Amino acid sequence: MPRVEPERARQGRLGRPVLLVLIVSVALALVVWAGVEIWAEANDPPSEPTSQQGG
Repeated sequence: MPRVEPERARQGRLGRPVLLVLIVSVALALVVWAGVEIWAEANDPPSEPTSQQGG
């Protein structure tokens, strides 16, 4: 098997572009999650008060 130099064997660059994609994708996921939570609260039917029976 021929030897491959470490620089030629690398699959891709790491660093800022990968970190930027990670940060942006997590931020977008949090924005969508917050939007869904707000929408769900706005469309939630009102809860009926529970009556306590004295006795």
